Amino acid sequence: MNAKLTLQLNKETIEQAKQYARAQNTSLSKLVESVLSKLISEKADTRISPLVKSLSGIIELPEAYDYREEYGQYLMDKYK
Repeated sequence: MNAKLTLQLNKETIEQAKQYARAQNTSLSKLVESVLSKLISEKADTRISPLVKSLSGIIELPEAYDYREEYGQYLMDKYK
């Protein structure tokens, strides 16, 4: 079910959005709907479980800790 929505945006932003929508062969309404749907679904996908949240901050790492270097060393040791 569609509903009407009124937004107040900067005039230049509106014009650029209209041009972008035209270039994509879509309406401004469909473009806004698509962007909002994507933002909502991304946020839903990034929820952190209570277990992971409780583990956050348990380990204190040095300021200069380089996880890539550590992982690289792990792989070197693993495949010797």
